[in-house]
Amino acid sequence: MPNQIRDINETFVDNENTLIFEKNVSVPLKWNGGVLRVNVYRPQAVGKYPSLVTYGPYGKDIHYGDFHAKSFSEVNPVHKSKYSAWETPDPVFWTKHGYVVVRADEQGLGQSPGVLDTMSASTANSFFDLIEWTAVQDWCSGKVGLLGVSYYAGSQWRVAAKRPKGLAAIVPHEGMSDYYRDRCRHGGILSNNFIDFWWNRQVITNQYGRPGRSKSRWGDDTIEGDLDAAELAQNCRDQNVDNATNPFLDDEYHASKVFRLEDIEVPLLSVANWGGNTLHLRGNVEGYTWAGSKHKFLRFIVGRHDLPFYYDEEVEVHRSFLEAFLKDNDYAGWKSGKMPPVSVCLRKGNVGFNNPDGEKTFSRREEMEWPIARTEYTKFFLTPDMDLNTAPRETSGMEPSVLSYDAGHSSEQGTKVLEFRMPPVLSELEVTGHVLAHLAVSVDSSVSPPPEKLDLDLFLTLRHFSAAGKEIPYTGSSGDAVPVTKGWLRTSMRRVNPESPYHRPYLPRREYRSIDVQPVQSGVVYECDVELWPTDVVVEEGGWLTLQVSSEDTEPGVGLFKHNSPIDRPPAKFSGTNSIHFDGHENYLLLPVIP
Repeated sequence: MPNQIRDINETFVDNENTLIFEKNVSVPLKWNGGVLRVNVYRPQAVGKYPSLVTYGPYGKDIHYGDFHAKSFSEVNPVHKSKYSAWETPDPVFWTKHGYVVVRADEQGLGQSPGVLDTMSASTANSFFDLIEWTAVQDWCSGKVGLLGVSYYAGSQWRVAAKRPKGLAAIVPHEGMSDYYRDRCRHGGILSNNFIDFWWNRQVITNQYGRPGRSKSRWGDDTIEGDLDAAELAQNCRDQNVDNATNPFLDDEYHASKVFRLEDIEVPLLSVANWGGNTLHLRGNVEGYTWAGSKHKFLRFIVGRHDLPFYYDEEVEVHRSFLEAFLKDNDYAGWKSGKMPPVSVCLRKGNVGFNNPDGEKTFSRREEMEWPIARTEYTKFFLTPDMDLNTAPRETSGMEPSVLSYDAGHSSEQGTKVLEFRMPPVLSELEVTGHVLAHLAVSVDSSVSPPPEKLDLDLFLTLRHFSAAGKEIPYTGSSGDAVPVTKGWLRTSMRRVNPESPYHRPYLPRREYRSIDVQPVQSGVVYECDVELWPTDVVVEEGGWLTLQVSSEDTEPGVGLFKHNSPIDRPPAKFSGTNSIHFDGHENYLLLPVIP
C-alpha cells in the first residue's frame, strides 16, 4: 500500500437506539500482519455480551437503502434502521436483545486495506482472526455467533471448519458451501452471467482505494486516500477472469478453496430456500448433510433471496437458536431434542410468485433426517412419445428410436427443447429430496470435420403444471418465476467417482478434475447421470410434472444465472444436433417420492 495506514476509531453514543457505535475499529491480522476495519454496535449497558459477526465485501458503511433501495423499502420495519446493511443482521434489533454486532469490511474492500480476493483462503484466514479477536474483547462474553445471508452465509462454512476459538454457533441463511459446484460451474458449465453481474455491481465498486465512493453514496471514501488505476488492478483478483481460466477443481485457484465440511463442530442451523435452484440451495443441503456438528439443523423456506431473513417468524427461529447456544437459554428445545433436525416447507397449491403473503400459507412438516428415510426413489422413464412413465418402454424388435434437438449454436432454427410429460396424477404426489436424470445422449457436429474437442452440455428443467394445464411458478432469488428445479452437466465431465464417500445413488459424485475429462465424439452415445438440485413439490390430483432437456438455458428460472460464456462454450465446440437414444438404453427421471 502506498499510503500509511491510519488508526481512526470513532465512538458514538446513540441514546435514541440505546447503543454504542464504534466505527472503523482496527483489528490486527495474525496470519499476514495486515489489518481489518470493523464497525462494532453494542448495548449501552455495561456488560459482556455474545457477539454476532459478519465478514464480507459489500461495505460495512454502505446503507441498505443505498445498496438496494427497492429491497430496503420492503424489509420488515422492525429490522430497518440507519445502520442497516445488505444481507446482515440489523444492529438496533440485535443490541436490544442483548448482542453485540460486529460488521467487518473484507480485506481489499471498504476500509480494509489489502488484496481483494473474495471467497479465497485469505478470506477464511482473516475471518478466523476476526472471530478470535472478537471473543476476547472486554464487551464480549467469549461466545461468537455467525448470522448472515448469501456471501455472509457462504463464508461461514469454511471458517467454521477452521474451528476458531470462541465460535459457538453458525446460521448460514442461504449460503453455498461448495464454491465450484454450487456457484461457479454447474455440472462443469461456467455460470458466467451471475458472476459478472455480482462482481461489477457489488464488489469491485467497493474496492479499497476506489475513488468517488462517497460521492456516489457507496459508503465512505477510503481513509488513507485513493489508489490509482494501476494500484487498484494490482490489488485485485478478478473473479470473472479467474473462473473463466480455471475450469477444473484441481486447478490451484479452485483447489485452494476446498475444505472438509466434516471439520465443522459448532452447532449449525442451515437455512435453505427451495427457490434458490441456481445458487446456494444445494450448498445449504450438502453443508447440513456433511457437517460434523452434534447439534445441526436444516430448515427449508421459500420466497425471495433478500426478505425472508427479516421475517418475524424466521428471525425468531434464528434468535431462539442463538439464545440456546450463545446464552444457554434453550427455551425452544434446540439442545434437548424437542426441535426436530429438519423442517420442510411444503410447496402445495398455486400462490403465484413473489407473493410473500401467499407463500406463508404453505404448510410446514418436521422430519428426523435428511434425506427423508421413507423416501421411495421412483423411476419415471422417458419415451420416444415424449412421456414420463413408471414402466419402462419395451424396445425388443423395434427400430432404433432417437429424439433430436438443435444444439443451440447453429444458424438453423430447429427444435431447441425436448419436453417429457408425466400423465396427470390420480392422487396427490409429493416429491421432496434429491432428483437425478439418467440419459443416453449423443452429438452430431455441424462442423466438418468435427473439432478435436467436441462437447455436449445438458440443461434440464423440471416444471409443474396444474390440472387446468397452467404452469405453477415459484419465487426465485430475485423475485422472478422459477420452475421446480434445474440441473446441468457437461458431457466431457460425466465421469462419476462411485468410490467417494460423498457418492450416493441419487446424487452422483463428480470430482471435476482435469484428469476426469472424457472424450466426446460425434455420433457416439454416452450414458450420463445428471444431478438436479434438491427440491420439494406437491402435485395435486390431475396435475403433472414435465422434464425439459435442452443444450442451453431455458426459461423459466434463468434470470441472472445464464451460462453463455463464449470462452467456456465456443460455438464450434458445441454446435450441431443433440440426441437422446432409446433403443438399448434406459432414460429415466429418478424422483424422491414421499408416501
